[in-house]
Amino acid sequence: MPAATDTAPYYDPYDFEIDADPYPVWRRLRDEYPLYYNDKHDFYAATRWDDVESGMKDHRRFISSRGSVLEIIKSGARMPPGLLIFDDPPSHTVYRGLLSRVFTPLRMNSIEPQVRRYCADALDGLRDTDRFDVIAELGAQMPMRVIGMLLGIPEDDQVVLRERLDDGLRIESGEMPDAMHEFNNDAAEGNFGAYLDWRAENPADDVMTQLVHAEFEDHTGVTRCLTREEILGYVSLLAGAGNETTTKLIGWMAKTLPEYPDQRRELVEDPALIPNAVEEILRFEAPSPVQSRYVAEDVELHGQTVPEGSAIVFVNASANRDERKWGDTADRFDIHRQIDQHLSFGFGLHFCLGAALARLEGRVAIEEFLKRFPEWSVDFENSERSHTSTVRGWDRLELVIG
Repeated sequence: MPAATDTAPYYDPYDFEIDADPYPVWRRLRDEYPLYYNDKHDFYAATRWDDVESGMKDHRRFISSRGSVLEIIKSGARMPPGLLIFDDPPSHTVYRGLLSRVFTPLRMNSIEPQVRRYCADALDGLRDTDRFDVIAELGAQMPMRVIGMLLGIPEDDQVVLRERLDDGLRIESGEMPDAMHEFNNDAAEGNFGAYLDWRAENPADDVMTQLVHAEFEDHTGVTRCLTREEILGYVSLLAGAGNETTTKLIGWMAKTLPEYPDQRRELVEDPALIPNAVEEILRFEAPSPVQSRYVAEDVELHGQTVPEGSAIVFVNASANRDERKWGDTADRFDIHRQIDQHLSFGFGLHFCLGAALARLEGRVAIEEFLKRFPEWSVDFENSERSHTSTVRGWDRLELVIG
Protein backbone atom coordinates (compact mmCIF):
# COMPACT_ATOMS: atom_id res chain seq x y z
CA MET A 1 0.00 0.00 0.00
CA PRO A 2 1.66 3.29 -1.04
CA ALA A 3 2.12 5.93 1.61
CA ALA A 4 1.56 9.60 0.90
CA THR A 5 4.04 11.31 -1.40
CA ASP A 6 4.54 14.94 -2.42
CA THR A 7 1.56 14.64 -4.77
CA ALA A 8 -0.55 12.17 -2.81
CA PRO A 9 -2.87 13.22 0.03
CA TYR A 10 -1.60 13.14 3.58
CA TYR A 11 -3.92 12.51 6.51
CA ASP A 12 -2.86 12.86 10.13
CA PRO A 13 -5.53 13.04 12.88
CA TYR A 14 -3.09 14.92 15.11
CA ASP A 15 -2.34 17.70 12.61
CA PHE A 16 -4.14 20.94 13.56
CA GLU A 17 -4.00 22.39 10.03
CA ILE A 18 -5.64 19.31 8.54
CA ASP A 19 -8.20 19.16 11.34
CA ALA A 20 -9.30 22.73 10.62
CA ASP A 21 -10.80 21.55 7.31
CA PRO A 22 -10.24 17.83 6.71
CA TYR A 23 -12.92 17.41 4.05
CA PRO A 24 -10.74 18.05 0.95
CA VAL A 25 -8.20 15.49 2.23
CA TRP A 26 -10.92 12.97 3.02
CA ARG A 27 -12.45 13.43 -0.43
CA ARG A 28 -9.10 12.65 -2.06
CA LEU A 29 -8.65 9.62 0.17
CA ARG A 30 -12.10 8.32 -0.79
CA ASP A 31 -11.35 8.79 -4.49
CA GLU A 32 -7.66 7.86 -4.69
CA TYR A 33 -6.66 5.97 -1.53
CA PRO A 34 -9.77 4.27 -0.09
CA LEU A 35 -7.36 2.23 2.02
CA TYR A 36 -4.76 4.71 3.22
CA TYR A 37 -1.60 4.06 5.22
CA ASN A 38 0.13 6.64 7.41
CA ASP A 39 3.71 5.58 8.01
CA LYS A 40 4.47 8.30 10.59
CA HIS A 41 1.96 6.93 13.10
CA ASP A 42 1.63 3.44 11.57
CA PHE A 43 -2.09 3.16 10.97
CA TYR A 44 -4.50 2.43 8.15
CA ALA A 45 -7.58 4.54 7.39
CA ALA A 46 -10.88 3.79 5.65
CA THR A 47 -12.95 6.73 4.48
CA ARG A 48 -15.76 5.44 2.22
CA TRP A 49 -19.27 4.84 3.54
CA ASP A 50 -19.42 1.13 2.72
CA ASP A 51 -16.01 0.41 4.27
CA VAL A 52 -16.67 2.42 7.43
CA GLU A 53 -20.16 1.03 7.96
CA SER A 54 -19.11 -2.59 7.42
CA GLY A 55 -15.93 -2.18 9.45
CA MET A 56 -17.68 -0.67 12.45
CA LYS A 57 -20.11 -3.57 12.67
CA ASP A 58 -17.44 -6.26 12.15
CA HIS A 59 -16.53 -6.80 15.79
CA ARG A 60 -14.80 -10.10 15.07
CA ARG A 61 -12.01 -8.78 12.85
CA PHE A 62 -11.93 -5.17 14.05
CA ILE A 63 -11.96 -5.34 17.83
CA SER A 64 -12.37 -2.68 20.51
CA SER A 65 -10.84 -4.41 23.53
CA ARG A 66 -7.42 -3.00 22.59
CA GLY A 67 -8.94 0.49 22.54
CA SER A 68 -11.03 2.53 20.13
CA VAL A 69 -8.72 5.55 20.13
CA LEU A 70 -5.60 5.36 17.96
CA GLU A 71 -3.03 6.29 20.61
CA ILE A 72 -4.52 3.80 23.06
CA ILE A 73 -4.27 0.97 20.52
CA LYS A 74 -0.68 1.91 19.71
CA SER A 75 0.23 2.02 23.41
CA GLY A 76 -0.66 -1.66 23.92
CA ALA A 77 -2.06 -0.84 27.35
CA ARG A 78 -4.58 -3.02 29.17
CA MET A 79 -8.14 -1.78 29.08
CA PRO A 80 -9.86 -1.48 32.47
CA PRO A 81 -13.31 -3.04 32.95
CA GLY A 82 -16.46 -0.97 32.62
CA LEU A 83 -15.38 1.03 29.57
CA LEU A 84 -17.94 -0.12 27.01
CA ILE A 85 -16.22 1.50 24.06
CA PHE A 86 -13.07 -0.49 24.87
CA ASP A 87 -14.69 -3.90 25.05
CA ASP A 88 -15.92 -6.80 22.89
CA PRO A 89 -18.50 -9.55 23.35
CA PRO A 90 -19.27 -11.42 25.48
CA SER A 91 -18.36 -9.01 28.32
CA HIS A 92 -19.40 -6.01 26.24
CA THR A 93 -22.90 -7.44 25.93
CA VAL A 94 -23.25 -7.63 29.70
CA TYR A 95 -21.75 -4.22 30.44
CA ARG A 96 -23.84 -2.52 27.76
CA GLY A 97 -26.99 -4.23 29.00
CA LEU A 98 -26.60 -2.63 32.41
CA LEU A 99 -26.54 0.89 30.97
CA SER A 100 -29.13 0.27 28.27
CA ARG A 101 -31.72 0.09 31.06
CA VAL A 102 -30.92 3.70 31.90
CA PHE A 103 -30.31 5.37 28.53
CA THR A 104 -33.59 4.50 26.87
CA PRO A 105 -35.37 7.02 24.61
CA LEU A 106 -38.32 6.98 27.04
CA ARG A 107 -36.10 7.79 30.03
CA MET A 108 -34.22 10.46 28.12
CA ASN A 109 -37.42 12.14 26.97
CA SER A 110 -38.63 12.21 30.57
CA ILE A 111 -35.80 14.58 31.52
CA GLU A 112 -36.65 17.11 28.79
CA PRO A 113 -38.11 19.63 31.27
CA GLN A 114 -34.82 19.72 33.20
CA VAL A 115 -32.79 20.01 29.99
CA ARG A 116 -34.99 22.88 28.83
CA ARG A 117 -34.65 24.61 32.19
CA TYR A 118 -30.85 24.33 32.02
CA CYS A 119 -30.93 25.93 28.56
CA ALA A 120 -33.23 28.70 29.70
CA ASP A 121 -31.05 29.40 32.74
CA ALA A 122 -27.96 29.64 30.54
CA LEU A 123 -29.54 31.86 27.86
CA ASP A 124 -31.92 34.19 29.68
CA GLY A 125 -29.15 36.29 31.16
CA LEU A 126 -27.73 36.92 27.68
CA ARG A 127 -30.80 38.56 26.14
CA ASP A 128 -29.42 42.10 26.46
CA THR A 129 -25.88 41.36 25.28
CA ASP A 130 -24.69 41.85 21.72
CA ARG A 131 -22.03 39.11 21.77
CA PHE A 132 -20.98 36.08 23.82
CA ASP A 133 -19.05 32.83 23.68
CA VAL A 134 -21.71 30.18 23.04
CA ILE A 135 -19.42 27.38 24.25
CA ALA A 136 -18.83 28.95 27.65
CA GLU A 137 -22.40 30.14 28.08
CA LEU A 138 -24.35 27.17 26.70
CA GLY A 139 -22.28 24.47 24.99
CA ALA A 140 -20.29 23.57 28.09
CA GLN A 141 -22.91 24.47 30.69
CA MET A 142 -25.99 22.54 29.64
CA PRO A 143 -24.40 19.12 28.87
CA MET A 144 -22.35 19.32 32.07
CA ARG A 145 -25.45 19.94 34.17
CA VAL A 146 -27.44 17.21 32.40
CA ILE A 147 -24.83 14.47 32.79
CA GLY A 148 -24.06 15.67 36.32
CA MET A 149 -27.76 15.40 37.19
CA LEU A 150 -27.93 11.87 35.72
CA LEU A 151 -24.81 10.72 37.56
CA GLY A 152 -25.67 12.43 40.85
CA ILE A 153 -22.72 14.85 40.98
CA PRO A 154 -23.43 18.14 42.82
CA GLU A 155 -23.56 21.20 40.56
CA ASP A 156 -20.87 22.99 42.58
CA ASP A 157 -18.39 20.24 41.67
CA GLN A 158 -19.31 19.80 38.02
CA VAL A 159 -17.21 22.65 36.61
CA VAL A 160 -13.98 21.40 38.18
CA LEU A 161 -14.60 17.87 36.94
CA ARG A 162 -15.38 19.05 33.41
CA GLU A 163 -12.19 21.13 33.32
CA ARG A 164 -10.11 18.14 34.44
CA LEU A 165 -11.66 15.95 31.75
CA ASP A 166 -11.14 18.64 29.10
CA ASP A 167 -7.48 19.10 30.03
CA GLY A 168 -6.89 15.38 29.69
CA LEU A 169 -7.99 15.42 26.05
CA ARG A 170 -5.68 18.19 24.80
CA ILE A 171 -3.01 17.27 22.24
CA GLU A 172 0.02 18.89 20.61
CA SER A 173 -0.03 19.32 16.84
CA GLY A 174 1.43 16.45 14.84
CA GLU A 175 2.38 14.27 17.80
CA MET A 176 0.62 11.18 19.07
CA PRO A 177 -0.30 11.92 22.71
CA ASP A 178 0.35 9.82 25.76
CA ALA A 179 -2.62 7.49 26.01
CA MET A 180 -2.41 6.82 29.73
CA HIS A 181 -4.62 9.74 30.76
CA GLU A 182 -7.47 8.29 28.72
CA PHE A 183 -8.15 5.45 31.14
CA ASN A 184 -6.01 5.96 34.23
CA ASN A 185 -7.78 4.33 37.18
CA ASP A 186 -6.02 6.58 39.71
CA ALA A 187 -7.42 9.60 37.90
CA ALA A 188 -10.89 8.04 37.88
CA GLU A 189 -10.62 7.36 41.61
CA GLY A 190 -9.54 10.93 42.24
CA ASN A 191 -12.34 12.35 40.14
CA PHE A 192 -15.22 10.16 41.26
CA GLY A 193 -14.20 7.98 44.23
CA ALA A 194 -15.67 10.27 46.89
CA TYR A 195 -19.00 10.51 45.07
CA LEU A 196 -19.07 6.73 44.75
CA ASP A 197 -18.55 6.32 48.51
CA TRP A 198 -21.27 8.85 49.23
CA ARG A 199 -23.79 7.15 46.95
CA ALA A 200 -23.05 3.76 48.50
CA GLU A 201 -24.23 5.18 51.83
CA ASN A 202 -26.81 7.64 50.49
CA PRO A 203 -28.68 6.10 47.55
CA ALA A 204 -30.66 8.35 45.22
CA ASP A 205 -32.43 8.19 41.87
CA ASP A 206 -29.32 8.54 39.72
CA VAL A 207 -27.06 6.41 37.53
CA MET A 208 -24.25 6.13 40.09
CA THR A 209 -26.62 4.68 42.67
CA GLN A 210 -27.97 2.21 40.13
CA LEU A 211 -24.45 1.08 39.26
CA VAL A 212 -23.49 0.71 42.93
CA HIS A 213 -26.49 -1.51 43.67
CA ALA A 214 -26.83 -3.33 40.34
CA GLU A 215 -26.80 -7.13 40.53
CA PHE A 216 -26.27 -9.01 37.29
CA GLU A 217 -25.00 -12.22 35.73
CA ASP A 218 -21.64 -11.59 34.09
CA HIS A 219 -20.29 -13.24 30.94
CA THR A 220 -18.82 -16.12 32.97
CA GLY A 221 -22.22 -16.98 34.48
CA VAL A 222 -21.47 -15.52 37.92
CA THR A 223 -24.16 -13.40 39.59
CA ARG A 224 -22.51 -10.45 41.26
CA CYS A 225 -22.33 -6.67 41.69
CA LEU A 226 -19.97 -4.39 39.82
CA THR A 227 -16.49 -3.93 41.24
CA ARG A 228 -15.31 -0.48 42.24
CA GLU A 229 -13.00 -0.39 39.21
CA GLU A 230 -15.88 -1.26 36.90
CA ILE A 231 -18.12 1.46 38.34
CA LEU A 232 -15.34 4.03 38.04
CA GLY A 233 -14.92 2.98 34.40
CA TYR A 234 -18.60 3.47 33.71
CA VAL A 235 -18.76 6.85 35.43
CA SER A 236 -15.58 8.17 33.79
CA LEU A 237 -16.85 7.16 30.38
CA LEU A 238 -20.27 8.73 30.88
CA ALA A 239 -18.87 11.96 32.30
CA GLY A 240 -16.38 12.40 29.46
CA ALA A 241 -18.65 11.38 26.60
CA GLY A 242 -21.67 13.17 28.02
CA ASN A 243 -19.81 16.46 28.18
CA GLU A 244 -17.49 16.59 25.18
CA THR A 245 -19.56 15.36 22.25
CA THR A 246 -22.70 17.36 23.03
CA THR A 247 -20.63 20.49 23.65
CA LYS A 248 -19.13 20.06 20.19
CA LEU A 249 -22.57 19.44 18.66
CA ILE A 250 -23.89 22.71 20.08
CA GLY A 251 -20.82 24.52 18.75
CA TRP A 252 -21.35 23.14 15.24
CA MET A 253 -25.00 24.22 15.35
CA ALA A 254 -23.98 27.76 16.25
CA LYS A 255 -21.27 27.84 13.58
CA THR A 256 -23.23 26.21 10.73
CA LEU A 257 -26.65 27.84 10.89
CA PRO A 258 -25.50 31.44 10.21
CA GLU A 259 -23.75 30.16 7.08
CA TYR A 260 -27.20 29.14 5.80
CA PRO A 261 -29.45 32.05 6.90
CA ASP A 262 -32.42 30.98 4.76
CA GLN A 263 -32.48 27.57 6.42
CA ARG A 264 -32.01 29.13 9.84
CA ARG A 265 -35.02 31.37 9.14
CA GLU A 266 -37.06 28.28 8.28
CA LEU A 267 -36.21 26.79 11.67
CA VAL A 268 -37.25 29.98 13.45
CA GLU A 269 -40.58 29.98 11.60
CA ASP A 270 -41.19 26.23 11.85
CA PRO A 271 -39.57 24.56 14.88
CA ALA A 272 -40.98 21.20 13.72
CA LEU A 273 -38.04 21.14 11.30
CA ILE A 274 -35.48 21.21 14.13
CA PRO A 275 -35.20 17.44 14.84
CA ASN A 276 -34.18 16.75 11.23
CA ALA A 277 -31.85 19.76 11.32
CA VAL A 278 -30.08 18.16 14.28
CA GLU A 279 -29.56 14.98 12.24
CA GLU A 280 -28.20 16.99 9.31
CA ILE A 281 -25.77 18.87 11.56
CA LEU A 282 -24.60 15.55 12.99
CA ARG A 283 -24.06 14.24 9.46
CA PHE A 284 -22.46 17.43 8.17
CA GLU A 285 -20.08 18.02 11.10
CA ALA A 286 -19.65 14.87 13.19
CA PRO A 287 -18.51 15.82 16.73
CA SER A 288 -16.65 12.49 16.98
CA PRO A 289 -15.16 12.09 13.48
CA VAL A 290 -12.98 8.98 13.81
CA GLN A 291 -13.27 5.56 15.45
CA SER A 292 -10.26 3.27 15.65
CA ARG A 293 -9.98 -0.50 15.93
CA TYR A 294 -7.32 -3.16 16.43
CA VAL A 295 -7.12 -5.59 13.50
CA ALA A 296 -7.47 -9.12 14.92
CA GLU A 297 -6.67 -10.98 11.69
CA ASP A 298 -5.47 -10.19 8.18
CA VAL A 299 -8.16 -8.31 6.24
CA GLU A 300 -8.33 -7.76 2.48
CA LEU A 301 -9.56 -4.30 1.55
CA HIS A 302 -9.35 -2.67 -1.88
CA GLY A 303 -6.86 -5.26 -3.11
CA GLN A 304 -4.51 -4.73 -0.16
CA THR A 305 -3.90 -6.62 3.05
CA VAL A 306 -4.36 -4.92 6.40
CA PRO A 307 -2.15 -7.14 8.58
CA GLU A 308 -3.18 -8.64 11.89
CA GLY A 309 -1.96 -6.44 14.72
CA SER A 310 -2.48 -3.19 12.80
CA ALA A 311 -4.52 -0.20 13.85
CA ILE A 312 -7.23 1.03 11.49
CA VAL A 313 -9.07 4.33 11.70
CA PHE A 314 -12.65 4.39 10.42
CA VAL A 315 -13.29 8.00 9.45
CA ASN A 316 -17.04 8.19 10.01
CA ALA A 317 -17.11 11.95 9.34
CA SER A 318 -15.73 11.26 5.86
CA ALA A 319 -18.28 8.51 5.27
CA ASN A 320 -21.01 10.97 6.24
CA ARG A 321 -20.03 13.02 3.17
CA ASP A 322 -19.30 10.17 0.76
CA GLU A 323 -20.88 10.90 -2.63
CA ARG A 324 -21.31 7.15 -3.12
CA LYS A 325 -23.88 7.28 -0.32
CA TRP A 326 -25.28 10.82 -0.54
CA GLY A 327 -24.90 11.71 -4.23
CA ASP A 328 -23.69 15.05 -5.53
CA THR A 329 -25.22 16.94 -2.58
CA ALA A 330 -22.98 15.22 -0.02
CA ASP A 331 -21.08 18.44 0.80
CA ARG A 332 -24.19 20.58 1.05
CA PHE A 333 -25.99 21.37 4.29
CA ASP A 334 -29.72 20.72 3.90
CA ILE A 335 -32.16 20.61 6.82
CA HIS A 336 -34.69 18.91 4.51
CA ARG A 337 -32.39 16.03 3.60
CA GLN A 338 -33.90 12.57 3.94
CA ILE A 339 -31.50 10.84 6.32
CA ASP A 340 -32.04 7.14 6.79
CA GLN A 341 -28.83 6.80 8.77
CA HIS A 342 -25.56 8.60 9.46
CA LEU A 343 -22.47 7.34 11.27
CA SER A 344 -21.88 10.11 13.78
CA PHE A 345 -23.07 7.86 16.62
CA GLY A 346 -21.11 4.89 15.30
CA PHE A 347 -22.68 1.69 14.06
CA GLY A 348 -23.20 -1.88 15.20
CA LEU A 349 -22.46 -3.08 18.73
CA HIS A 350 -20.86 0.20 19.69
CA PHE A 351 -23.64 2.49 18.51
CA CYS A 352 -23.65 5.34 21.03
CA LEU A 353 -25.80 4.57 24.06
CA GLY A 354 -26.23 8.30 24.63
CA ALA A 355 -27.59 9.01 21.14
CA ALA A 356 -31.11 9.69 22.41
CA LEU A 357 -29.74 12.06 25.05
CA ALA A 358 -27.53 13.91 22.54
CA ARG A 359 -30.46 14.30 20.15
CA LEU A 360 -32.64 15.63 22.95
CA GLU A 361 -30.02 18.13 24.08
CA GLY A 362 -29.33 19.26 20.52
CA ARG A 363 -33.01 19.76 19.73
CA VAL A 364 -33.77 21.66 22.92
CA ALA A 365 -30.64 23.80 22.56
CA ILE A 366 -31.65 24.95 19.06
CA GLU A 367 -35.26 25.53 20.08
CA GLU A 368 -34.37 27.66 23.07
CA PHE A 369 -31.56 29.49 21.29
CA LEU A 370 -33.66 30.45 18.25
CA LYS A 371 -36.49 31.71 20.49
CA ARG A 372 -34.11 34.31 21.91
CA PHE A 373 -31.58 34.85 19.12
CA PRO A 374 -33.00 34.35 15.62
CA GLU A 375 -29.98 35.97 13.93
CA TRP A 376 -26.25 35.97 14.65
CA SER A 377 -22.84 35.73 13.03
CA VAL A 378 -19.53 34.24 14.20
CA ASP A 379 -16.48 36.30 15.13
CA PHE A 380 -13.82 33.80 14.08
CA GLU A 381 -10.92 36.06 15.09
CA ASN A 382 -12.05 35.73 18.71
CA SER A 383 -12.92 32.04 18.50
CA GLU A 384 -10.71 29.04 19.19
CA ARG A 385 -10.70 25.52 17.84
CA SER A 386 -10.56 22.47 20.11
CA HIS A 387 -7.56 20.20 19.60
CA THR A 388 -8.07 16.59 20.63
CA SER A 389 -7.72 13.22 18.93
CA THR A 390 -11.27 12.11 19.69
CA VAL A 391 -13.64 15.03 19.12
CA ARG A 392 -13.66 17.93 16.68
CA GLY A 393 -15.14 21.35 17.29
CA TRP A 394 -14.70 24.56 19.21
CA ASP A 395 -13.34 25.50 22.64
CA ARG A 396 -14.51 29.07 22.15
CA LEU A 397 -17.04 30.34 19.62
CA GLU A 398 -17.76 34.07 19.80
CA LEU A 399 -21.19 35.01 18.44
CA VAL A 400 -22.26 38.50 17.40
CA ILE A 401 -26.02 38.87 17.86
CA GLY A 402 -28.20 40.51 15.24
